[in-house]
Amino acid sequence: MAISASQVKELREMTGAGMMDCKKALTNTDGDMDQAVEWLRENGLAKAEKKSGRIAAEGMVAVDVSEDGKVASIVEVNSETDFVAKNEKFQAYVAEVAAQAKTTAAADIDAFLAETWTSDNSGTVEEKLKSMIAVIGENMSIRRFQKVETEGLVVSYIHAGGKIGVLVEADTDSDSDAVKECLKNVAMQVAALSPKYVSSDDVDEDYKEHEKQVLLAQAKNDPKNANKPENIIEKMIIGRLNKELKEVCLLEQPYVKAENKENVKQYVEAVAKAEGCKLTVTNFVRFETGEGIEKKEEDFAAEVAAQMK
Repeated sequence: MAISASQVKELREMTGAGMMDCKKALTNTDGDMDQAVEWLRENGLAKAEKKSGRIAAEGMVAVDVSEDGKVASIVEVNSETDFVAKNEKFQAYVAEVAAQAKTTAAADIDAFLAETWTSDNSGTVEEKLKSMIAVIGENMSIRRFQKVETEGLVVSYIHAGGKIGVLVEADTDSDSDAVKECLKNVAMQVAALSPKYVSSDDVDEDYKEHEKQVLLAQAKNDPKNANKPENIIEKMIIGRLNKELKEVCLLEQPYVKAENKENVKQYVEAVAKAEGCKLTVTNFVRFETGEGIEKKEEDFAAEVAAQMK
């Protein structure tokens, strides 16, 4: 049967596949739109497997927070290029992944990928991912996710269109605009300064002792300290360690938006006092797109030469 241009256009808009692929799909399925979609998926999945060796180090981070602020998720989905990361179809898909993560019972990424894709129950999360690889034409991966549930409040922040995503959890009995704004500001601080811990109380004692020994060795190797008594060197080390902890512990960090010298903990306490509520930051999650992934250096001249052969 003859396939019309409008059919090809409709299938292309539905799937994002190429024009000739859409025409071939319709021809092979006698113009049946649903079967043509399946044909593209089936053939696209084979192509998706071939793309699995490519390094996906771009992409975006997305968050999904329930209306009451009690449940939230954060996910990182990677693509090969920043161009695809800015694609509306890719962004809509990542938002769906975040929505799935908000309701998941999975404890790890393998269990998450094996779950039913709840958006349309069309298969598993992994099968949906492969179909999106076929549609978009690049290797993609759901790298990581985290779900946060609290009796207090969770607030999110997305920086630079998904380059960095943050969730901040607080123990609080208020969900006022002022409290939400405070936690949003704290989330921005996390995005900007990338702390490792909430407070120094959370820092492992082994880590503190290790850093202390490093600082001690540095102090003893410094000629300027050659004649200083042990107790003076000890005080110096404690001072340096406390300074280091201020850099890696969120609540001890100087609050970047402060006009005075208050730290994050003092800022949060001031908001709590003004609102007449309890408000304590208890946890944060920070995802940065592609962190820790080694990007492959492409030799485009060699790639073109190889294709010409």
